[in-house]
Amino acid sequence: MVVGPPPRPLDADLAVPGSKSVTNRALIIAALAEGVSYLDGILRSDDSYWCVQALAALGVDVAVEGTTARVAGCGGRWPNQGAQLYVGSAGTLARFLPGALAAGTAGEWQIDGSAQLRARPIAPLVDALRELGADIAYVATDGQLPIRVRAGLTGGRVAISGRVSSQFTSGVLLAAPYARRPVDVEVVDQLVQPEYVGLTIEMMRAFGADVEAEGYERIRVRPRPYAARTLTLEADASTACYFLTAAALSGGRVRITNVGYRSLQPDARFVDVLERMGCRVDRGASHLEVVGPARLRGGFAVDMRPMSDQALTLGAAAVFADAPITVTGVPHIRRHESDRIGVFVSQMRRLGVRVEEHPDGFTVYPADPQPGETLDPHDDHRQAMAFALLGVRVPGIRIGDPGCVSKTCPAYFDFLAQLGVSVAYR
Repeated sequence: MVVGPPPRPLDADLAVPGSKSVTNRALIIAALAEGVSYLDGILRSDDSYWCVQALAALGVDVAVEGTTARVAGCGGRWPNQGAQLYVGSAGTLARFLPGALAAGTAGEWQIDGSAQLRARPIAPLVDALRELGADIAYVATDGQLPIRVRAGLTGGRVAISGRVSSQFTSGVLLAAPYARRPVDVEVVDQLVQPEYVGLTIEMMRAFGADVEAEGYERIRVRPRPYAARTLTLEADASTACYFLTAAALSGGRVRITNVGYRSLQPDARFVDVLERMGCRVDRGASHLEVVGPARLRGGFAVDMRPMSDQALTLGAAAVFADAPITVTGVPHIRRHESDRIGVFVSQMRRLGVRVEEHPDGFTVYPADPQPGETLDPHDDHRQAMAFALLGVRVPGIRIGDPGCVSKTCPAYFDFLAQLGVSVAYR
């Protein structure tokens, strides 16, 4: 893919696709629930595809038409009690499905994923579920997929680290209503992206779960099966950030019409960072708008831990600021789809951009990128999406394997073209 600047500053209103995080939470809960749920606004992407496929393999009746899913819940009784489940590279699914299976009444399953997903950690989740009575074993390598899960969840108290991923905590919580006795979760260490745990709790309550929470550190879930619901799911704040940043880079305007500042998705607050860079921001209950300045401001450091998916987005924008910008607080993103810090630093240097690498982030210095070499996103959608933003200002930004964006936003480059950015396949 070759990306280049638009002929004029961007000026557009845009509705973005559904949220991956919300979609997979809702699908898993609806599958566990009693009755038939209707979920409108689901994200059609690789990760949601793998979730639907896994549920179908478990014998759940899932039908998707457009952006609406009909899910006939199994009430915690998985129809296919011996399925071999493959989840691709879907990290959310790998963290949500083990507990959901352990919460079942009977059965034994094996969960596996891509080589990329096998390399990502899962031990904190497995350890926590074992403490709650789950029977889970590693099939090959300790701490990694594939795993074997047998049904049965007792409940009780468990302490779980929040340092690596909030998804481990969410994976325990999603299963907790089907434990035989109450589940008390204490999150120790510093919780990465705590708002995503809040998103899990909100979705559980929407399906009737009995959840008490003191912040995001102490949570009690009492046994009560989920009940089917009809819900409209929120759009993806993470995806919205790329188009808002494109407005900032072009000195133009973009309004996202279907996700607002009150969203529990932490990336909705990325507009605060863009405002710090000199953008004019309109924060609505159901919209976000950014108008870019004549020159982006730098000269600051920002802890991106609460919205770490946007660390690379900020890194791309920082190239065009008037002073260096330092990203801190995100050591955990080294163990996502790629080593996001190491890969981003190496690829920016290929363009002649000065970037200093730190254990928990990086510092980007203002630069005039020199295109020519093809940037390698290492099969990581966040890398490819961030690299494309450079093309809003620099002609001829070449990105290898652009299809990796299908993990969360298959139409990403189509949206950029719709905004007026030059996009061409080579």
